Amino acid sequence: MKDSVKYLAPRRKRGAFFSLFLRFFLILSLLILLPGCGRSAPSLQRFQSQFMDVFDTVSVLTGYDRDEKSFQEKAEAVHKELRDCHALFDIYDDYEGVVNLKTVNERAGQGPVKVDGRIIELLKFGKEIYRLTGGKVNIAYGAVLSLWHEKREEGIADPEHASLPEEDALLEASKHCRIEDIVIDEDASTVALMDPKMSLDVGGIAKGYAVQRAGEKAAELGAKSFLLNIGGNLKAIGRKPDGEKWICPVESPFYIDSGEGERYALTTGLSELSLVTSGDYERYYTVNGERYHHIVDPDTLYPGKLHRSVTILTADSGLADALSTALFLMSREEGEALLRRIREEHFCGLSEGDALEAMWVENDGEKPMTQGFSKYLLPD
Repeated sequence: MKDSVKYLAPRRKRGAFFSLFLRFFLILSLLILLPGCGRSAPSLQRFQSQFMDVFDTVSVLTGYDRDEKSFQEKAEAVHKELRDCHALFDIYDDYEGVVNLKTVNERAGQGPVKVDGRIIELLKFGKEIYRLTGGKVNIAYGAVLSLWHEKREEGIADPEHASLPEEDALLEASKHCRIEDIVIDEDASTVALMDPKMSLDVGGIAKGYAVQRAGEKAAELGAKSFLLNIGGNLKAIGRKPDGEKWICPVESPFYIDSGEGERYALTTGLSELSLVTSGDYERYYTVNGERYHHIVDPDTLYPGKLHRSVTILTADSGLADALSTALFLMSREEGEALLRRIREEHFCGLSEGDALEAMWVENDGEKPMTQGFSKYLLPD
């Protein structure tokens, strides 16, 4: 397996990647320096591990442990789980000895493909998310997303000649995105794409799913005070040894655009929770002065414009990732109704009173949130 590979996200230019790198470490500095860090218990020390070889992003693991060897055991297990998921869910690159989603896409219409159980689990989760969101998150939408990906790559490389996908091409591609054409056989551990022109793209759910698995791996190995920050996808295990929650900020799209105003939309304190944000400010290009980002609405075939970003706070990182995408493409009223329905169905093991909250950053700068979100906010 490669140590450094590209993932589902469009390949960024070096300047864009280092801009992301700098923003990431500004967040990291806040996690370290804001009040609440306190002194740890004498028997526990603070350790950190950093890497850049999963999901095309900068990742940092922070934990308190009795010694470095114990921390590194957990960090290495987390890193391995993330690398494995990265390779399995990749739709762009091949890996020696690995049958991944790129393989599945290449064999569309050719019958079942035997795959790792983690792919089966992810695709089953994707089908459930499709049902819950009324198709707003569709892992079978690769034919359409690939057209946007190609134009975005061209537009980033040559901004003066940036252009949009042809309308007829988008409409034709949308005919090959039926979720029913993904056939899963759990007993045989196979997946078949029945339409030879369809392709999978799990970018709306894959990183969150992988972070959830990696966090569970850390907990299995005894992690009690641990924070995963995988490109801003945050999962907090336990609290700091002094009893304080982990400090987890949400980026401000307006600050990212201009470098002016407040750096963070808000800051939360978390324990045993995940925080995931989807927004229009990361993967985008510009055509005739208008921004076109990577979150495409299946109902319009174009990137959504309702919000600047949506942040989800809940225990399961996979659910948070999927819902941040879904709510980005819905009105606030529709999004709040979806959250209520998920609670009623106890999806992902949610019980009465469990956290499932959302915060929107709107185009006018307003930051509305669900009623329960505010109890996780830290004072300015």
